[in-house]
Amino acid sequence: MRPHVEMIDEKDLIFHPAELMGGTGTARQRNLSYDEEDGSASLKVHFDTDWSRPAGRHTAQTEWYVLQGEVKIGDEVLGEGGYWCTPAGVLCPPLEVKAGTEILNFREYGDWTFEEADKDADDVREDQHLVVKHSKEMDWIDVESGSPMRFDLGGTPVPGLFIKLLYRDEKTGFYTRLIKAKPNWREHPLAHHPVFEEAYTLEGSFDFNFGEQWPGVYFFRPALVRHGDFTAGPEGTVWLLRCDGDLVDWYTENASMEMKGDPVNWGPDYPQTIAPVPLQPVRSRSIGPMKDPYYS
Repeated sequence: MRPHVEMIDEKDLIFHPAELMGGTGTARQRNLSYDEEDGSASLKVHFDTDWSRPAGRHTAQTEWYVLQGEVKIGDEVLGEGGYWCTPAGVLCPPLEVKAGTEILNFREYGDWTFEEADKDADDVREDQHLVVKHSKEMDWIDVESGSPMRFDLGGTPVPGLFIKLLYRDEKTGFYTRLIKAKPNWREHPLAHHPVFEEAYTLEGSFDFNFGEQWPGVYFFRPALVRHGDFTAGPEGTVWLLRCDGDLVDWYTENASMEMKGDPVNWGPDYPQTIAPVPLQPVRSRSIGPMKDPYYS
């Protein structure tokens, strides 16, 4: 199981050699989130040189989202906003990546294992196939039009949000999408979900109980973690967001957290002992202290 990451600026992470098996060239990765049990991971990858790899199959469901640069997958050339996904067992065509390219790389349900295969080989699975999208050419869909995005207690879509659906598994509900909040979009109560939720901020700013987001800020939130009191910045916000099922909101109104007790060997007479109430752990040098995760 992946640990709860709430929140971190990817610039605060160090680079590691990229876990891209079977390729020729040099790349580095920052580990945004890593499951030490099965190898699932969310990574920011920078290609120092031109990089290429023949066709083959990943053990994990594998997704790439191009932040900058150029990726060629088969005959498709992807620039900024380009996306591809190969579910486990689905053939990945040959890849060519230009030096300086940066991507978000997601592995799910498996590690970095990659086995070369003929580029004309059949997929192992008949229910899944290669998905390629050019998100810059896609229209934003208003959530109120019935997209599988976010719903209130009565099942009514929350207004002010828009999506571009990149990938969806019809059997499991797993999906990856771009999501945009309109300027100053607001949703007050705390929420938690039956599925994990992770996001990488692409544009704008966003404020909620765990702190503020800006481009490069990331979180991975396991199912059932409460969060909320959302406010988008005056320029709005755009994220890449993933869940392992349909994202349904379970709301908490009038949430609060109270800490009581009588100090024994600490307090006003010992200034060096005073801590914030509640205690505020730091998740990233750039982000700083988290806000109270229960009080909205």
